Amino acid sequence: MTGTAEFSAAWLALREPADAAARSAELAALAAGTLPPGRAVVRDLGCGTGAMARWLAGRLPAGTPGPRWILHDRDPALLAEAAARLPAAETRLGDLAALDARGTDLVIASALLDVLTAAELDRLAAIGCPALLALTVTGRVELDPPGPRDAAFTAAFNDHQRRGGRLGPDAVPAAVAAFRGGGFAVRVRPSPWRLGPADAALVTAWLRGWVAAAVEQDPGLAAHADAYLARPPARVTVHHADLLAVPA
Repeated sequence: MTGTAEFSAAWLALREPADAAARSAELAALAAGTLPPGRAVVRDLGCGTGAMARWLAGRLPAGTPGPRWILHDRDPALLAEAAARLPAAETRLGDLAALDARGTDLVIASALLDVLTAAELDRLAAIGCPALLALTVTGRVELDPPGPRDAAFTAAFNDHQRRGGRLGPDAVPAAVAAFRGGGFAVRVRPSPWRLGPADAALVTAWLRGWVAAAVEQDPGLAAHADAYLARPPARVTVHHADLLAVPA
């Protein structure tokens, strides 16, 4: 989760261009290279509106059989939109607890790892096939111009991300350890959002969610929230990482 608690179609549409620009094309190419000849099975976990599958589909080698896309989400409205935007895909309503991934050649997900618990991460790593997991927050943000309480808001937001046992900003090292422990080779690449004046709507929406979560975690920051919201930063860097795990 990058900075808003609302996984709405509107939020996902707003962030889709920034996501597409940030994801690692290098890891996507390597993931595509793991697919076997013939019609591979690719599962998109927590698919939202299917943006990750659409992004990856455009990076698969031309002239090869298209994968069998299977989209998973626990939100029926988002799943219906994903199906409408990727008509050839199959859909599955549910979460990792109900996942049957037999016969899967590649698992993909975007902005998912940080909202998982350690037990859910272990289930994901146990699937046993290559996994391309994009846009996991790392706990670092940079605001330009900076403010005197940026570090306090960042720390409170990161602690909010850990509520309920979620991995939050600890997700990338936890995933590296989980997959390597299962015999996978793991590559990690940075995939930051670099937002400027052309992304003002996304900056405003992200900032609203970031501030609200920080204040919910640390009510003492409420006195400073209006100053952030009244003067959004001109530029924001939200640091993420992409991870590719392949059985060694």
